[in-house]
Amino acid sequence: MRGFIVTAKPDLAAARTDWLEGLAAERRMARLTVEAYERDTRQFLAFLTGHLGQPPGISDIADLKAIDLRAFLAARRNDGVGAHTLGRGLAGIRSLLRFLERRGLASSAGATAIRSPRKPKSLPKPLTARDALRATSVGEQLADEPWVAARNAAVLTLLYGCGLRISEALGLTADQVPSKAGPVLRVAGKGGKTRLVPILPAAIQAVEDYRRQCPYALDAGKALFRGVRGGPLAPAIVQREMKKLRSALGLPDSATPHALRHSFATHLLGCGGDLRAIQELLGHASLSTTQVYTGVDTERLLAAYEAAHPRA
Repeated sequence: MRGFIVTAKPDLAAARTDWLEGLAAERRMARLTVEAYERDTRQFLAFLTGHLGQPPGISDIADLKAIDLRAFLAARRNDGVGAHTLGRGLAGIRSLLRFLERRGLASSAGATAIRSPRKPKSLPKPLTARDALRATSVGEQLADEPWVAARNAAVLTLLYGCGLRISEALGLTADQVPSKAGPVLRVAGKGGKTRLVPILPAAIQAVEDYRRQCPYALDAGKALFRGVRGGPLAPAIVQREMKKLRSALGLPDSATPHALRHSFATHLLGCGGDLRAIQELLGHASLSTTQVYTGVDTERLLAAYEAAHPRA
């Protein structure tokens, strides 16, 4: 991050560096998020340089007005930046200003007064039941080694069969997946919240098939899913394997590992599942987050109606 040219006076540039380092070291923010905040605030300081006619210092942003921030957002919007990126950029600026505020150097009131750009609502894109079953079948996996094919099938089966996030599946330890005698999975989700999720016999069997073939010792407390060199399996590997499946099976571009979680929720709802129960299974903090799947189900019903009804 130090290699980028930042258009700011030394006092503000130094404070910004301290803020970024604190995000990574103290708040343990994800590396990609820190990089995005670095980029967003760098663009903001470049805008202020033109807006003010000189590189900004702490005194220039100490009492930054909402109108200045709206001008920045308008300029970014004119460059074709979407609402999601604008919202993240505003979040980064607010975080920097709050950091300066805690040091008695600035006020974050102007940034707090602005509403985040409204993001367009988009419905999740689940797979069909047939495609989801094909994607999770060990016989369809494209890995050269049988144990790797079994591993990939087990991971994808947990995403579709239990509605897990990819990070939740890869965060499982070797002693967490139960036997058939106790088919409940304890999952550590977002924010460290733990939930209990029923695990289907097919998912247990897929994991057992992988365990039996895995060449590495799967000790209790250690990662269940391993890479080819024995280390914990990385999400990027699962995403890459799913990309191969998309091509081989003719699946749509929306067929990602996370789409299997969407498919879990959508197919449950379509078969009469209770929305509140699905919320608990997915680990959503708010029911409104889960309600988006009702839109998916309604869309599918309307499509079926239009295809079948003689007056449609």
